[in-house]
Amino acid sequence: MKWLDLPFAKNAQGTVQLPGSKSISNRILLLAALAEGATEIHDLLASDDTARMLDALTRLGVPITHTGNNDYTITGGEGVFPVKDADLFLGNAGTAFRPLVAVLSLMHGHYRLSGVPRMHERPIADLVDALRQLGADIKYLSNPGFPPVEIKPAALRDQTDTQTVTVKGDVSSQFLTGLLMALPLSEKKSIINVSGTLISQPYIELTLAQMQHFGVQVEHSGWQQFIIPVQQKYRSPGHIFVEGDASSASYFLAAGAIGHGPVRVQGVGRDSTQGDIRFAAALELMGADIAMGENWLEASNKEKSLRAIDLDCNHIPDAAMTLAVTALFAEGTSTLRNIASWRLKETDRLAAMSTELRKLGAIVEEGADYLRITPPVHGLTPYAAIDTYDDHRMAMCFALASLGAPVRINDPDCVAKTFPDYFEKFSQIIHSEMK
Repeated sequence: MKWLDLPFAKNAQGTVQLPGSKSISNRILLLAALAEGATEIHDLLASDDTARMLDALTRLGVPITHTGNNDYTITGGEGVFPVKDADLFLGNAGTAFRPLVAVLSLMHGHYRLSGVPRMHERPIADLVDALRQLGADIKYLSNPGFPPVEIKPAALRDQTDTQTVTVKGDVSSQFLTGLLMALPLSEKKSIINVSGTLISQPYIELTLAQMQHFGVQVEHSGWQQFIIPVQQKYRSPGHIFVEGDASSASYFLAAGAIGHGPVRVQGVGRDSTQGDIRFAAALELMGADIAMGENWLEASNKEKSLRAIDLDCNHIPDAAMTLAVTALFAEGTSTLRNIASWRLKETDRLAAMSTELRKLGAIVEEGADYLRITPPVHGLTPYAAIDTYDDHRMAMCFALASLGAPVRINDPDCVAKTFPDYFEKFSQIIHSEMK
């Protein structure tokens, strides 16, 4: 197995240019492919997940031109894909798999979608059940409720001028995102009712913002009902820039808070539509000093240690993982709540995080939807070998442990999913010495 040894880092200071947002990148790619006209996309994230979406759209006949660096031009199909029969392999990219299932169920074609073994363990039943309410013909090819799936041509049910669908909101926000992005293709008034508590609400805000860039407005009431007015079509905005990734920003901001800083990230700022921008507020609760501008965020900390927190993390599910490692450097016991969705991600992140934090000497209580973390009394256990479970965020989070002790990261290349040069960027802001 490949590994990366990170020496003890005395402090962290510097500036980092962020890669493009994964969530925005894959949403924009799909919307551009569905739109009328050509869209020039700038600063697209270069990663495994976006590569899966680009490959899938190419296989579906969408004209895509790589115009240099991380820029692409996509000529949209005005709501249809030219290829009506295709096999699509989507790796472990939930931001590609779930929306494509929704969109392809309306395409009157024959498609088979699969991924890596872990993707086949990630539930999709709530989305499929919602699409079946509209008459979609979707079949599970292995275990019921999970990918891979087969989609066949189907005549969607005629509900006069209005179609209504109900979807569960308490498992993954990507199911609602898929429906929101797909239903404008029907050219009917669509009403989506959400049952249960909608988790990861900021990701839905992000979806609505990207749809608006492409000319589709969605009305909503209390995040429990969404109305897509009749006869709206996606239209290219001409040019669109991908904002820097707020989830990726969390690692560097945390480094600034732990390692005194200042550490500045460029590419995302105070007006971001990404939910993980709120990670900065969580660091402030822990005692960090936060500054922000239109296109940058900065974290520093003049105190020797941070404060423990007790926080509902439903609004920052990805960045909350960074808080779990940051808690190792806080005084007292930190509790991260409302994170049950971690169990359905690239790995069971609640179990994985608990196991790896204990390797560093932490006392960890793992609940069904929470983690309680007490840092070790005498400092982090040195030379711990952290397993990453083929999960990019596990690798990136635990790099922060090197601010307390030397640490080994197993399978560091898993960061390619969203941030291929993460460790190079991380090394640029830390000042290390062997402990």
